[in-house]
Amino acid sequence: MILLETQRLRLRRFDRSDVDRLVELDSDPEVMRFITYGVPTPRSTYEDVILPRWFAIYEATPLLGYWAAEERDSGRFLGWFHLRPDRMDPDEQELGYRFLRSAWGRGIATEGAAAVIEHGFLRVGADKISARTLSHNFASQRVMQKCGLAFEKDFVYPEDVIAGRSEIERAAVKYSITRPAWLARQG
Repeated sequence: MILLETQRLRLRRFDRSDVDRLVELDSDPEVMRFITYGVPTPRSTYEDVILPRWFAIYEATPLLGYWAAEERDSGRFLGWFHLRPDRMDPDEQELGYRFLRSAWGRGIATEGAAAVIEHGFLRVGADKISARTLSHNFASQRVMQKCGLAFEKDFVYPEDVIAGRSEIERAAVKYSITRPAWLARQG
């Protein structure tokens, strides 16, 4: 099921046949540098935990979830986006994204994130969309800023989110945008 299309991207729901793509994405230590400090996600975790959780989100909230990002022209898998109920602030929707290194620096994350934000406000009816990243992940923060999200606060990820790391290593930032602020940006 295709959720969104942009000039260069097609976003669709994941299915079980995507497990190899996801394992490949998460096996790159640079991709996982700001997520798991370079530790890859095991295939069994995708098969037994992550994909079932994503499929449950599709069932519970059909307009929310995780979507494979593919090039429109070639169909090549580039990574993913999510818009899901925020696990830290339940009255918000959380934006997230992860991409193959070959997609970095091409504006893909910004293009797709802007479309997901528009979807969140116009189709989902979100009042506020937020995104978080580690404090030193400046590339992700730039994507958030280009999409209109504004710095909201510094915080430290809970130990259960990033296990085995010091508070300094778990230092993070939250950016967000409200529906009125997003509508004002639309002119």
